[in-house]
Amino acid sequence: MKKQVLALAITAVLLAACGKKEEPAPAPAAPVAAAPAPAAEPAKPAGPVFDDEKVLNIYNWPDYIPEGMIATFEKETGIKVNYDTFETNEALHAKLVAGNSGYDIVVPGTVFAKPQIEGGLLQPLKKDQIPNLANLDGEFMKTLTKADPDNQHLVPWGWGFTTVGINKTKLEKALGGMPMPENAWDLVFKPEYTSKLKSCGIAYLDSPTEIIPVALHYIGKDAYSNDPADYKAANEMLAKVRKDIRLFSSTMIDDIAGGKACAAIGWSGDINQAAARVKENGGKDVIEALLPSSGALLFVDAMAITKDAKHPNNAMAFIDYFLRPENAAAMANEMGYPTGNKAGMDKVNPEIAGNKTIFVESDYMAKMIPPSSFTNEAREAMSNAYNSFKKGK
Repeated sequence: MKKQVLALAITAVLLAACGKKEEPAPAPAAPVAAAPAPAAEPAKPAGPVFDDEKVLNIYNWPDYIPEGMIATFEKETGIKVNYDTFETNEALHAKLVAGNSGYDIVVPGTVFAKPQIEGGLLQPLKKDQIPNLANLDGEFMKTLTKADPDNQHLVPWGWGFTTVGINKTKLEKALGGMPMPENAWDLVFKPEYTSKLKSCGIAYLDSPTEIIPVALHYIGKDAYSNDPADYKAANEMLAKVRKDIRLFSSTMIDDIAGGKACAAIGWSGDINQAAARVKENGGKDVIEALLPSSGALLFVDAMAITKDAKHPNNAMAFIDYFLRPENAAAMANEMGYPTGNKAGMDKVNPEIAGNKTIFVESDYMAKMIPPSSFTNEAREAMSNAYNSFKKGK
């Protein structure tokens, strides 16, 4: 999956020759021709290109950037970064569709990035300004081509999967000796389990594009189905467990770490961050991200530059900065999300590199539900199914 960075160093060497000194002639000396000017050195590779206004506006997910990354970029470049966050792909998409978002870099999931590219909401990258693109794994980049043919618009920020997270300590107590299911999705979708776990709390991500696809997959349908009947079937399954769901969360790290839920549908990296937070705070509960036997929902969040970005050159500079090996390693070490950056792997902490819910083994990757996209009709059917389920109708 990974490629080494290739660097090209060009060195120019100028040689000067000295002639033998002659005795002067008795006659008046003719004017001496000026020595030719030394040849100019070859131009050095251009540095980062910046916009006149040293500002950069970024719109990203919460709890999704290593500490100090922005400050270091600002110190190196003198560019002031305004960093705002959104809770769902839907919120970002609505802002882009409305136009004049005010942001230069946005970080959509690839499920939403495809229609955003097709709709002209994102501009192509200037790859000559992003030399660190060479750090990215070529095989991994192929996973983005379904949304972004030829990798012209997107650069991975982080990837992971939507799965089941548990507070093992509280969950085992609530189950009361009942064995764990073979398929972890049963914990959040099967009444036999949800009826017991409601006592310690079940949480769902508050996003239709996370909940409905895994529900479809659970009942044997295409996770990205375009058939309205499939969404009706998913809603019927979800309705059976609705009374057992404690909360729909947009702050899953806090909710799991704070003990509000013992079982949750969440993002793998957030679940691992919650586990780390409990340990840092001296808690005894064991938080785990699970690998359901039937697979989990793979996602890739990618940086893109908006069509109407006012600081596109500053955006290219930040993307190149983010792709440095040390920043890729920080994303894995601190955030629990890999980035597809091969050059940073030797800087990843061994315990992180060995965590199979962060760096997933190839045999389980084959079970993952790959990212795709929805038609407008399917997106409407999904939204209707989710809202009906959430409202308990």
